[in-house]
Amino acid sequence: MITFDEFRKLELVAGKILSAEDHPNAEKLQILKVDVGEEKPRTLVAALRGHYDPAGLEGKLVVVVANLEPAKLRGVESQGMLLAAQDGETVALLTPDKPVAPGAGVL
Repeated sequence: MITFDEFRKLELVAGKILSAEDHPNAEKLQILKVDVGEEKPRTLVAALRGHYDPAGLEGKLVVVVANLEPAKLRGVESQGMLLAAQDGETVALLTPDKPVAPGAGVL
């Protein structure tokens, strides 16, 4: 278990996917450009291949962990993490149910 104070350290924000493509060197990964309300979009690497068509992701609002330490995944630096639920083989992105601006805080 973590404390509420530990949970509050997470910076969860709304992001808008600007582009998505399959990672050329990984069968489960996609490379996304995501607007999180900053000067330039972030690159996120996510295990969405086979669950989402890249073209269908463009314009989708998602929830992003914005203060996660960057990590290299198959040679590409991921600057955050998308949140999704998984139930067996089904993967579903967590998305705001109303339009919000990129960078809006998640409460």
